[in-house]
Amino acid sequence: MRAAVQHEIGQDKLEVLDDVEAVGFGPGKVRIRVRATGLCHSDLSAMNGVLPQPAPFVPGHEGAGEITEVGDGVSHLKSGDRVVVCWLPACGVCPACKRGQTELCLAGFMNAGTPNFKRPGGDVFGFAGTGTFTEEVVVDAGCAVPIPDDVPFDIAALIGCGVTTGLGAALNTADVEAGSSVAVIGCGGVGISAIQGARLKGAAEIVAVDPVASRREAALRFGATKAISPDELADAKQSVTGGEGFDYVFEVVGKSATARTAYDHTRRGGTLVVVGAGAMDDFLQLNMFELFFDEKRILPSMYGGGDVLRSYERTVALWRAGRIDLEGLITHRVPLAEINEALDQMRTGTALRTCIEI
Repeated sequence: MRAAVQHEIGQDKLEVLDDVEAVGFGPGKVRIRVRATGLCHSDLSAMNGVLPQPAPFVPGHEGAGEITEVGDGVSHLKSGDRVVVCWLPACGVCPACKRGQTELCLAGFMNAGTPNFKRPGGDVFGFAGTGTFTEEVVVDAGCAVPIPDDVPFDIAALIGCGVTTGLGAALNTADVEAGSSVAVIGCGGVGISAIQGARLKGAAEIVAVDPVASRREAALRFGATKAISPDELADAKQSVTGGEGFDYVFEVVGKSATARTAYDHTRRGGTLVVVGAGAMDDFLQLNMFELFFDEKRILPSMYGGGDVLRSYERTVALWRAGRIDLEGLITHRVPLAEINEALDQMRTGTALRTCIEI
């Protein structure tokens, strides 16, 4: 079986090998033939060590495919079912799940420490307990969410992470108020999805902030009312909000520097939504007086900040109705053998989302 493998953390290229085997099949598990997977920036963050991940490992967590085999005790899935891979399944019984905060369930993270694959040389892990840069993967049945037949695999893959994260940040976490002003810092696939979410909620002004011109141009197509480079943000704050600051600012980069910038451009009493996944040793500095005096809300958004299964269903409904554009997010397509080309497209910002066709 072919899979793209990262041998050591810090390597910037993957090796596509044909001697990888998906392991772990048994009761409560399913085997998925992966048909399409998106490249998310979190995959790069795992590769370079920003996000913790044991190695060697198969990156990828934004995938879709079809069930080829189900283990004992799995009654809601069968061979041939089309599914999206959910890297953060809810167990349904932990305190977070019982409170209705299924996006905070840790069951999925526990899978990250168990190898999903093996090679003649030893065990290989799957990123975030999945690992979709491969032809086949074995996961817990809860990680395989059925999708309707009219949802193409490439669209379903996007729903598995980036779209759910960005849309949910605007719809669930921020609950953007109609007529409000919004700034989105970082306009890759997740940031563009946040822009679409803010547009759905009726934001009057949506300012897209990104250093890459092609992403700024894309943001305007997806609903931004203004697209600027980072060094123009202060001027936009003045022209759009009269210097007061934006009602909502979404940080979709995952760095303390941009989070600090986002905080500074949020109005007093406004909302900063932290969407980007950053490093454990990257600290955001705020003084106690400004926290008290400005009364700005700081809302982290994990995987869209809501029930994942409901978010999937909502996204499909919005896509069917033509309220959101998912096809337009896929700007590049490459076969698995050319996965390193996709990595370059992500690093340079030339792609919103690259679909790896398997």
